[in-house]
Amino acid sequence: MAQLEASPFALDPHDELPLGLQLSWRLRALIRTGELAAGERLPSFRKLAEWAGVNVGTVRAVYEGLEDDGIVVSRHGQGTFVAEGVEAAPQLEEIASEALRRAEEAGIEPRDLAIVAMACAGLPDEESEVLEVRQELRRQIARLEGELASYTAHLQADLPTAPRRAVAHVAGVEELEQTRDTLIAQLAAAQRESQQEVRERARRRGPLGRAMSRWRAQP
Repeated sequence: MAQLEASPFALDPHDELPLGLQLSWRLRALIRTGELAAGERLPSFRKLAEWAGVNVGTVRAVYEGLEDDGIVVSRHGQGTFVAEGVEAAPQLEEIASEALRRAEEAGIEPRDLAIVAMACAGLPDEESEVLEVRQELRRQIARLEGELASYTAHLQADLPTAPRRAVAHVAGVEELEQTRDTLIAQLAAAQRESQQEVRERARRRGPLGRAMSRWRAQP
């Protein structure tokens, strides 16, 4: 979708996805990454229809769908606004951009990446055996330790930690859960400290941020 560079709302009329769905996903992406912030007014039906190249009825249906999901709210005589309770996750764009970069390096189409991601997300979690639970917890701990490595400057020294054991032993589920929860707490604290840095990096590098910057700069 080369037009994205010109407008964050431009759609691809040749895509197999319906234009209404494309527009809904584009708005959801802008809202979830914080490019359209909580409380910010969305474009009018007519203006967005012009930018997106669709009819006003399509925009109205998209806004109604977003409102049904609690993402936006309409105010009579004022317009449509991003709902105040919507929490942005600026790191989403960075994560998506990295996944797309890796897919491109592997010669994988972005659509195939999205299809597989949606399919994996929709599969039920059938891990019920203790061994499988422990293996999953160990994977989570390894991942969290890897993520924490990039937040060294933001770690708090006074956070509680899981008890350390001097004697070698096979960790049980409860101990592994405690270690995982400790790492989650440490990671959350470090991410809060660096949230602004992540937001600025995402805005500076991401295609959504670049498109929104150009759009906002228009007279």
